[in-house]
Amino acid sequence: MVTRTGAAEPLVGLTVGVTAARRRDELVALLERRGAKVVGTPTMSIVPLREDQALRRATERCLVEPLDYVVATTGLGWRGWMNAAEGWGRADAVGQACAAATVISRGPKATGAVRASGLREMYSPGSEANDELLHWLLARDLRGRRIAIQEHGAPLEGFASALRERGAEVIELPVYRWGPPEDPAAVRRLVEQVIRGDLHALTFTSAPAIGAFLETAGELGRREEVLAALRSDVLPVCIGSICAKPLLDEGVPAVWPERGRLGSLVRTVTETLPPRVRRELDTGTERLIIQGNAVLVRGGVISLSPVPAAVLRALAEKPGWVLSRAELLRRVWRGAGADEHAVEAAVARLRTALGPHKGLIKTVTKRGYRLSVAG
Repeated sequence: MVTRTGAAEPLVGLTVGVTAARRRDELVALLERRGAKVVGTPTMSIVPLREDQALRRATERCLVEPLDYVVATTGLGWRGWMNAAEGWGRADAVGQACAAATVISRGPKATGAVRASGLREMYSPGSEANDELLHWLLARDLRGRRIAIQEHGAPLEGFASALRERGAEVIELPVYRWGPPEDPAAVRRLVEQVIRGDLHALTFTSAPAIGAFLETAGELGRREEVLAALRSDVLPVCIGSICAKPLLDEGVPAVWPERGRLGSLVRTVTETLPPRVRRELDTGTERLIIQGNAVLVRGGVISLSPVPAAVLRALAEKPGWVLSRAELLRRVWRGAGADEHAVEAAVARLRTALGPHKGLIKTVTKRGYRLSVAG
């Protein structure tokens, strides 16, 4: 069946994985608006510590004596600290303590949160890297200085210890922690989907999310298979270079936008993914475009289920060449226990879905199948 679509749906036929826990719904909506099918599977959870006594004790330490520097590392964490202080009736005191100090922030999100609380940052690195914040601080005389650090997800142990070695008193503010995923089984399924090539792209908005995903793959004994898939069939798209570092360390060529925004992330997916997977076919009477699990025909879309779509993509890698049933089994089912009858059934479903274009799939007696394309 042919459905109509337009230029506003550049990701039609493509399946994109979303691993974000925070702002997941927003990211899913942005991708779906562009035609993508989205698999939303957070690989970890965010555990707010608003009522945590450690955060309250650290906050009270900030108020005992004047602060010299305050480090904002994330927008979420900064807002969480301000909200917690308000809940304790200490918002004014915390605001005054920060206003009297030098505030530095890690990137635009943290900077935006600082400004929204009525403060101004003295410094914010363009790279959004903690290392640059640390370098900026270490360039100053820190003996006897009091520095408050809003942590994000996990303790910044190396950061804090370097400051203490220079003689600073460091107060760490644990606003939230990364926790295990709410649905571990879904993360395990995501691992399998990546290995099978069911996804065309996988998005990450934090380095810990990548670490959690690879950890799950390792627990299943499939880490190397996941890394191989991310180096080939599945495009990893990260929110920024810092986020991408765990993948780069594994030799996985991830991509990311210049600005660490969800909109920029989606734009990177939209600009990078379709050219990577799109195949154009000339049937002699018209041109067809295979894009993921869809065939674009004269402004319309033929949607395919995953297995017939995978068969069509395999045939489209070398249009006009004959692929045997055994070769299709290897490429599409990847040793999943299927037999040649599964190939025949998938080809039949593919022809049915293609409707008036079913003649595109030719049977070559005793040899296999090929795509009928113009010379």
